[in-house]
Amino acid sequence: QVQLVESGGGLVQAGGSLRLSCAASGNIFNINAMGWYRQAPGKQRELVGLIGSSGMTNYADSVKGRFTVSRDNAKNTVYLQMNSLKPEDTGVYYCYSQKGAYQYWGQGTQVTVSS
Repeated sequence: QVQLVESGGGLVQAGGSLRLSCAASGNIFNINAMGWYRQAPGKQRELVGLIGSSGMTNYADSVKGRFTVSRDNAKNTVYLQMNSLKPEDTGVYYCYSQKGAYQYWGQGTQVTVSS
């Protein structure tokens, strides 16, 4: 089992920045991808960005150039730096990790961007 705990959400004005953190604990050996998904009210959960164990990243088109996923393997932590935030970035952001055939999710942290 892998436990994921997010922090760093909140309320920010459009154009502002936020940084989310997600600390992994438990059976963290050989975790492959880590990253972030989000879910806006009334919408399905969608990919924001992922980072593999090699450092390769993958982003949703809507956040490319504005968001950056990074990973500190020594701290078992993944980050999401969000710049130039827009109201449509509002939602619950979920930390994600994948280990073999298993997927793990954090409890979610709310990000609200006001116009």
